Amino acid sequence: MRFKVVLEPGDEGGYTVYVPSLPGCISEGETVEEALQNIQEAIELYLEPVDFQ
Repeated sequence: MRFKVVLEPGDEGGYTVYVPSLPGCISEGETVEEALQNIQEAIELYLEPVDFQ
């Protein structure tokens, strides 16, 4: 699956990245590459099924 992500520079350095189609799916990183790696992991966790047993 592919998702559009929005990458924004932080006020104090680094980057914040979020997925508009997945509310609350937000991450950050010191570099663009790190932020994109982190959001990929956040997307995987966001979409992971929850077992309530």
